[in-house]
Amino acid sequence: MVKPLEPQTTASEHAKPPFWRNVTVLKWIAQIGFLTFFVWLFYILISQAVSNLEGTGIPFSWDFLAEPLGVLLGEGFNTSPGSGLEALAVGMTNMLRITASGIVAATILGTIIGVARLSSNWIVSQVANAYIEFFRNIPLLVQIYFWQALVLALGELSADEEGAAWFFATAKGIAIPWLTPQAGRWQYVGFLLLGAFATRWVYKWRVRILEEKGMETHAASWALGTFATFLIAGWLVHPVMGIFGWLWTVLAWIFGNIPVIVFQLILAALAAWLAYRFIKNFLDERRTPAGLAKLTDDDYFRLTVAGLLGLSGVAFFLLGPGESTVSQLLGRSATFSMNWGLEPIFDFLASKFDFSTGAPLEFSRPEVVVPTRFAQYSAEAGRAFTPAFVAVWVGVTLYTAAFIAEIVRAGIMAVHRGQNEAASAVGLKRSQVLRLVVLPQAFRIVLPPLGSQYLNLAKNTSLGIAVAFAEIVQVGQTIYNQRGQTLAVFIIWMAFYAAVSLILSGIVNYYNRKMQLVER
Repeated sequence: MVKPLEPQTTASEHAKPPFWRNVTVLKWIAQIGFLTFFVWLFYILISQAVSNLEGTGIPFSWDFLAEPLGVLLGEGFNTSPGSGLEALAVGMTNMLRITASGIVAATILGTIIGVARLSSNWIVSQVANAYIEFFRNIPLLVQIYFWQALVLALGELSADEEGAAWFFATAKGIAIPWLTPQAGRWQYVGFLLLGAFATRWVYKWRVRILEEKGMETHAASWALGTFATFLIAGWLVHPVMGIFGWLWTVLAWIFGNIPVIVFQLILAALAAWLAYRFIKNFLDERRTPAGLAKLTDDDYFRLTVAGLLGLSGVAFFLLGPGESTVSQLLGRSATFSMNWGLEPIFDFLASKFDFSTGAPLEFSRPEVVVPTRFAQYSAEAGRAFTPAFVAVWVGVTLYTAAFIAEIVRAGIMAVHRGQNEAASAVGLKRSQVLRLVVLPQAFRIVLPPLGSQYLNLAKNTSLGIAVAFAEIVQVGQTIYNQRGQTLAVFIIWMAFYAAVSLILSGIVNYYNRKMQLVER
């Protein structure tokens, strides 16, 4: 018998390539080199900017956050802020008001327009198409200017209109009926938050029974009934929540007497724990009954970056902020004072929770008052929206709704026609087919691009600076015009918009994962 020849191997086949030709080594060198270059470039730019500011006699500082500005804001929860930090908080709140309400309104309007775009009625379809083409192709800034000009052209508010009415539309803005908060509103909101947790628990409890026993449990009805119970009961018993005022006072005293170094140690430990949790969860997801799966180069890079970010957070909180803390114990001067802490938050809550009785909210119509020669809207009745607010809100809402309409239309068309036919075959009406079958499947498809439009809406609110709307960009511009702290204000802008974008993305991604089909 002829013995088969064994394959011949050479040393060159087993030898590893030199490191300058090793793909893994080159990939790591490129990524670490780029990261090092980026950090070095960022450090050089910041150092140069700080040096240039010192050369102009305006050294980089965060002191403006605690100092009074002496300016009035156009609108917000406090039009006469006592510090730069409070002024920025007013601007952030105004921006979030437009973002939150605009997202809801644009989603509803965009869905309606998107459905109408596919209507078999030619007039409805063409009107929807005209809306999309009109608002989508005109620059948003032009639209905001148009809506402001339209409101300002409504006519002046005269003393002859003094008194209450259901609706006012003048050059001073638009006023509508509103639920005016009263003294006990904070306790009522606290009671409703407890109701929200109870509602969620009841809903999950009824769903669990449905899954275990297969019987109809009416989970949604039970949840709505639970929240309605808290809604009604809270109206009567909300003063009981005033006991939390004592709790907030005690917590404010406790946190006010804790050395800042303790906060630094806690934050440093939190940064280390978050990095550890990410690495552990990352490895657990790749663990099989046979052991840990083979990690790729990208996996190792992610683990390395997570570890470096955790160590950077620990170093920052231990060596960076604070006065009379670790940084000074090591002989370094403090970079900024970490003197805000949790004490002001609990002091604020303590001032809002008491045993006030009476209705927490009061429905009131808008009212025109004449305190001097000039008539104005009453701040204690109804709700008045300034021309700047109306212009920005209407502009970003209608503009974003046009894009959402196209996304919804594409999502509906992506649902297979067989779904419509099957739903019609079992006797569902067209409205029921759309509401119960088509739209739920379409939104599973359109949710990711919807998230992008929500981010665009949030960032487009910065155009309010063009019509003097007191959002964070306009307020920040006022601050650096007064104090010259351009770099500090820009850092705050970037951090705030990045935080809002990440939060919106996280919410959209959460619901996107919840709505995904589970494959077997």
